[in-house]
Amino acid sequence: MSLRATAKRFEEKLKKIKVVCFDLDGILTNSHVWWASEEVGFNRTFCIYDGYGMKLLMKAGLKVGVITGGNSVSVKKRTDQLGLDFCYAGNEDKRSAFLDLLKKYDVAAEEVLYMGDELFDMPLLRKAGFSATVPNCSDEVKEIVDYVTIKESGQGCAREVIDLVRYAQGIEPVSEDF
Repeated sequence: MSLRATAKRFEEKLKKIKVVCFDLDGILTNSHVWWASEEVGFNRTFCIYDGYGMKLLMKAGLKVGVITGGNSVSVKKRTDQLGLDFCYAGNEDKRSAFLDLLKKYDVAAEEVLYMGDELFDMPLLRKAGFSATVPNCSDEVKEIVDYVTIKESGQGCAREVIDLVRYAQGIEPVSEDF
């Protein structure tokens, strides 16, 4: 089934989305971290397709950011570089961050998309209006989400979900010919 057809299947839920939240490690990265130095801490590899997709959603007026248990210089630098609307970092209990988002942006849980891959993401995945995960996570997580991506962690899986939102909401990139 094409991604556009999949978006059509979830259109009712996806059209309501105003805030898009991603876990970082295991979603925006391939789950691997390495120690860079005392100044940098743990480092990660990010997929550029995900970053561009986030920018497209922000340009269309959606609020986009991360809620992550991880916290290091690489997390801060990547979220700053993308100009994300929010970054909650350093706490595996993500419930308070989620509740803060609802209040901050004056939205209901059904207007929030959350994508996570870990057991401690499950409360947010259950609460969000649309939830997604990756195929390489625990079965418990896959069993409770709306959508399991084709792409794995850090390989454009967030972009896959972003494109579902784009297709459902009619968000097209502006590309001018020259």
